[in-house]
Amino acid sequence: MRSRYFVPVVMLIMVLLDLYVFQAVKAAVTHQSPRVRGGILVAYWVIALGAWILVLTLPHMRASQAHNNFRLILVTVLLGIYLGKLIASVFFLVDDLRRGGLWLFSLFGTTQQGGQEMVPGLTRSQFLSRLGLLMGGTILATLIYGFSNKYDYKIRRVKIRFPNLPAAFRGLKIVQVSDIHSGSLDNPDKVARGVEMIVAEKADVIFFTGDLVNDRSEEMDAYRDLFSRLQAPMGVYSILGNHDYGDYTHWPSPEAKAANLQRLKDIQAAMGWKMLNNAHAILERGGQRIGLIGVENWSAKAHFPRYGDLEKATQGMEPVPFKILLSHDPSHWDARVRPEHPDIDLMLAGHTHGMQFGVEIPGFKWSPIQYAYPEWAGLYRKGHQYLYVNRGYGFLGYPGRVGILPEITVLELV
Repeated sequence: MRSRYFVPVVMLIMVLLDLYVFQAVKAAVTHQSPRVRGGILVAYWVIALGAWILVLTLPHMRASQAHNNFRLILVTVLLGIYLGKLIASVFFLVDDLRRGGLWLFSLFGTTQQGGQEMVPGLTRSQFLSRLGLLMGGTILATLIYGFSNKYDYKIRRVKIRFPNLPAAFRGLKIVQVSDIHSGSLDNPDKVARGVEMIVAEKADVIFFTGDLVNDRSEEMDAYRDLFSRLQAPMGVYSILGNHDYGDYTHWPSPEAKAANLQRLKDIQAAMGWKMLNNAHAILERGGQRIGLIGVENWSAKAHFPRYGDLEKATQGMEPVPFKILLSHDPSHWDARVRPEHPDIDLMLAGHTHGMQFGVEIPGFKWSPIQYAYPEWAGLYRKGHQYLYVNRGYGFLGYPGRVGILPEITVLELV
C-alpha cells in the first residue's frame, strides 16, 4: 500500500515546489523585456512538465544496462533540479518571512517620512530571489559536472609505521581496490586505464575489499578479462561486499540467488583472485610471516547484512606478530574489531564511496556520509590500530563524482 501512494505523493510535492519557486522566478525576471521574460517563464513550465512525465513513466521502464545508465543520468538531473529548488526555497522562505513581518508591522502602525505616510512594501526581494535561484542552480550544475569525474582515478599513497612489523615486510607495497560495481561501469576504455594504473604500481600484493558487482554475477562478464590483469608476486586477495550477495534484486528462487553468488566466486577464482570468505592466509617473505584475515560483509548498521564471522576467520590461525584484516564495511572496526581483537594491526575497508559527493582539500574533508560513518575515507588511528577506508573504484546510483574522486590506494608498511 505504501508503494501505491509513493508516486502520487512525490508528484504532489513536486507540483507544490514548482508553484512556489515559480513566484520567485517571476520576481527575478521582472525587469527583463517582455519577450525574454515570457521565454523564461514558458521554459520553466516546459522543464517542470517534462520532470512530471519522467516521474510518472520511470516506474514502468524496463531497459537494458546501457539504457539503465542513461536513465540514471536522467534521474540525477531530475533530483538535481528539485534539490536545487528545495535549497532555493530556503532563501524564498526567508524573504516571505521578511514580507510577513513587514505586513504585520503595517497593520499596527505607519511611519512618517517627509510629511507623508509610508506603508512598507510587500514585493519580493529581487536580491533574495536571485540569490536563491543562483544557489539552486549551482547544485544542479555541480551534479552535472560530476558526470565527467566518475573515471578520474586518483592514486593515494599512504605510509604507515608499525613497530611490530617483521623486518622482512618493511617496505611492503600494497594496492587496495574496492567497490568496482561493474554493473554501473559503461566505458571499458576508461576502466582499462585505471587497471593500467594499478598494474604500473608493481605492488607486492593486491587486496580487493568487496562489491565487485551491483547485484548479479553477469555484470562482470564484460570486465573479467580486464581485471584478470591484476597480478602481484604475493597474490591478489578479495572479500565479499554487501552488494555481492544479490540481496537488492529479485530472484525467482533461493537456489537462483545462491547460484549467482557461487558464479561470482567462480569468476574471481578464474581471475586468479584468492577469496577469503571468513578465512585467513599466511603471507611469507624472507623467512618471516604476517597474517591476512578476510571476512564476509559485517556491518554495525541494522539495514546492512552480517555474514562475516571474525572468530571463524581466525580459528586455527598460527601465532604471527602482525595481522591485516579485510572487511568491507568500516563500521565493523569500532563495533567489533577494536574492542574484541586488539591484535589486528590494520583493517582495510571500502563501502562508503565517500558518498561520491563532498569536499576534499589539504587539511579538510567533508561529506554527508560522515554523519552515518565516522570513518568514511582515508586513514584513521585509535591506539596502536589503524583503519584505511578506500573511496571506491566505481560508482553506484549517481553516475558521477563530486569532490570525492575514485581511488586506487597504495599503502607502504614501514
